[in-house]
Amino acid sequence: MSWLRQTIAVLLLNLRTIPSRLGSSMVAIIGIAGVVIVFVSVLSISAGFSAAMSGAGSRERALILRQGSDTEMTSGLEGMETRILKDAPGIRHEGGTPLVSAELYVIVDLPKKTTGTTANVPMRGIEPAAVKVRDEASIVQGRMFQFGSNEIVVGLGANRQFQNLNVGDTLVTGQNRWQVVGVFETDGSVSETEIWCDVQTLQSVYRRVNSFSLMLAKLDSPNSLETLEAWTAKNPQVKVDVHRESEYYASRSRIMTGLVNGLGFGIATLMAIGAVFGAVLTMYTAVASRAREIATLRALGFNSLSVVVSVLAESIVLGGIGGVIGALGAYAAFDGFQTSTMNFQTFSQVAFAFRVTPTLFITGLIYALAIGLIGGLLPAVRAARLPISKALREL
Repeated sequence: MSWLRQTIAVLLLNLRTIPSRLGSSMVAIIGIAGVVIVFVSVLSISAGFSAAMSGAGSRERALILRQGSDTEMTSGLEGMETRILKDAPGIRHEGGTPLVSAELYVIVDLPKKTTGTTANVPMRGIEPAAVKVRDEASIVQGRMFQFGSNEIVVGLGANRQFQNLNVGDTLVTGQNRWQVVGVFETDGSVSETEIWCDVQTLQSVYRRVNSFSLMLAKLDSPNSLETLEAWTAKNPQVKVDVHRESEYYASRSRIMTGLVNGLGFGIATLMAIGAVFGAVLTMYTAVASRAREIATLRALGFNSLSVVVSVLAESIVLGGIGGVIGALGAYAAFDGFQTSTMNFQTFSQVAFAFRVTPTLFITGLIYALAIGLIGGLLPAVRAARLPISKALREL
């Protein structure tokens, strides 16, 4: 208890003298805050992309692709297969109608609003049942398109990121003209980057009559996926793979999130090295300016460990202040920022918003505290080893 009282007394004394060393303290705080801003902002890209991808999937929906296909782009189903699959067990029905949408997935080139450069945007032909299968989708501007027409609705993300996708605009792709009649949202998921239209109209435009890319089915229950998988595996008339939609989109995000996370930790580590040197210099300055003070405390009976802990604690406090400032700065500057990037599985754009989550906030703060701890270690040891007689003679 005596050691603890000594440590607290020295720590409070250190903290009270910070204003007299405000200049050097601010150097450490600003350096650490800069590291945390970069660290959290880069990882917020990963968090936003992952949320957009995983948010597109539901445990109560099954995604059916051609056997061996990894993505919707490379998959292909014949009309006869889709009719057989609609009668498969495990699929929910409403009024005798299976809640299944056979869909065609293509890519169109559209210019970005910010740069004018063209990018690949997904265009999805859907069946009327898709409205009930994707029950999270809702029209936020205009209205739903009429099936059998050249009308389209566009996702909110696509509407924000690309040209000619406002309600009333006419979108020209190849020799076809599409009328934009509505904008939809799907709770911020990757589907908001897409353009939706009537599947039969899209088949006609791309000369893929009676050909589909995938099927999306609502399950009787989350456990019905195994029933559907078993039935398709035994039925020789269909050659398909069945995926739980939530798991499919989660797996599609792993490459991108791994890349961004690696980049974020790499950049932050390099910057952290500079911040550590800043913290070291700051704490060395603090120890040097208070050498006589520390020596006096030790001469009065304060042990060396109390001095070490108090100097380390001061450095950690400075790191914590820098971490909070940096995390708040990243939140203010980047949370909710809208952008788009390439999905390397489908080579199409994914619109998403940066997300500075509580987990990222805490991670950034821990990173800052670690910088403070490392930066204060050597100065703390020096303070404890400083000869009392020599320190008392210093000015």
